[in-house]
Amino acid sequence: MNRRVIIPVVLLLLLAIFGYNPLSPHRNTIDVLTRHYTSFETGSQRQANGIYLVKALTRMPGVKAHMVRWWFADYMQTTQHYKRWHPTAHVWMDWENKKPGKIVGASHLVHEYIGDDLQKLRIQFVEPANFLANYQQQNKQFVVCARVGLLEENINMTSMCHVVRDTPWGAEMRSIFWLGHVAKRDGNNQDSSIEGLLGNTALARFILIDSQMSVDLMTHAIEEMGFLADFLPELYSSQTSSTTDISVK
Repeated sequence: MNRRVIIPVVLLLLLAIFGYNPLSPHRNTIDVLTRHYTSFETGSQRQANGIYLVKALTRMPGVKAHMVRWWFADYMQTTQHYKRWHPTAHVWMDWENKKPGKIVGASHLVHEYIGDDLQKLRIQFVEPANFLANYQQQNKQFVVCARVGLLEENINMTSMCHVVRDTPWGAEMRSIFWLGHVAKRDGNNQDSSIEGLLGNTALARFILIDSQMSVDLMTHAIEEMGFLADFLPELYSSQTSSTTDISVK
């Protein structure tokens, strides 16, 4: 076969297997922190390298960003708390390396249903700046990011961020997931292991991640954040009012 034909054929084959820039840890975060609405706020989209970008926008009347931070960093400590967050999908939880009032550095160990499947997950919370290059801590905003992996295996497979911002009537939460970022546990580079090298190819992502998985994840996020919005204002008030009264005196 003519070399001028072979080279394009080989390149197309490699592109079909590996996708466009498949090993890049880059996340499309341009609109994650914007104060304006975008054309894609809720849904799932397959990216060129096989990753599913999943988004869910939840409106939370009566909630404020500092309440959501309190829920993650201070209050949620037991399986009973966790089940209240989603009564039908959340089954069990525990913490690892959790410090009072802090979330970065902790791992949330959970059993939860996403769609019809019971998932056993380890959610490792990291500094938002690890994912969001333009992140700056702001008042009236709470941002939490994590690497999500299998609880019983030493591998991560998803990145995520929740961005909560105050509004005049409460708060809004943007939940963003990059489904298909594979890495050995605690690995900073996705191409630093055989699992990352193979798992981050477009071919593997197209085989292992289907559209239903992305829809189930989006639906789960909408449901659990909706439940949280329903009870969080009253819970926060009841749990913090005594502290507030003491500090005022």
